[in-house]
Amino acid sequence: MKTACFVDGYNFYYGLLNNTSYKWLDLRKLIEQILYIQNPSFQLEKITYFTSPIKPDLARRGVLSDEAQKTYIRALKSSNIEVIMGRHKLERARAPIYKKGEKADRNKSCDIWLLEEKETDVNVALYMYRTALLESQKLANDLSKIEQILLVSGDTDMTPALKMIKEDFPSMKIGLIFPQRENLKRTPPGSLIELADWSRKVVKESELNQNQFPDRIPTKKKPILKPSYW
Repeated sequence: MKTACFVDGYNFYYGLLNNTSYKWLDLRKLIEQILYIQNPSFQLEKITYFTSPIKPDLARRGVLSDEAQKTYIRALKSSNIEVIMGRHKLERARAPIYKKGEKADRNKSCDIWLLEEKETDVNVALYMYRTALLESQKLANDLSKIEQILLVSGDTDMTPALKMIKEDFPSMKIGLIFPQRENLKRTPPGSLIELADWSRKVVKESELNQNQFPDRIPTKKKPILKPSYW
């Protein structure tokens, strides 16, 4: 079953890779492995990865974080993964002051910097729906036809998109990988799982360990080197 995979990069990173030694992840190999375990007939045709550029001034390691992200995106592209960039929006805002044991009160608020990732959710939704639409127009015996959409995300904002795909293109199968390590205890969102034909609720640490890029990735131009602090 030919499969197109769509990865919510922000959700994937903070759900699975943050504060680990597995950030140099070969995403294509990982997805291929999980698909094969789920069903050996599943065939990965393409991966689209959605993220937004880091703002160095707000990153933990500043410019180094920005350089690491750019390096990783090069590594993803070298493995034939399409990368779609959104943006971050930073603006002044007000929010209720947090005090332990007290409820949020708008009358007790303070000025904050509000950082939001923009465009990623809508990009993921539109790319999935467009894929389902275009593939539905192909003949049943077209060997290039995508038969399954795989979403890698735990974001319930994806629920309306999956619901529409399910309703408008009932022959399109939907798979879901919830980006969570096996030792964490977050509950996968039921609204996504209910719409999926199958789901993987955890990614094993052994799978992350087995599917790392080499420290040096050769290319036709400058080689891609694993960030030193990863």
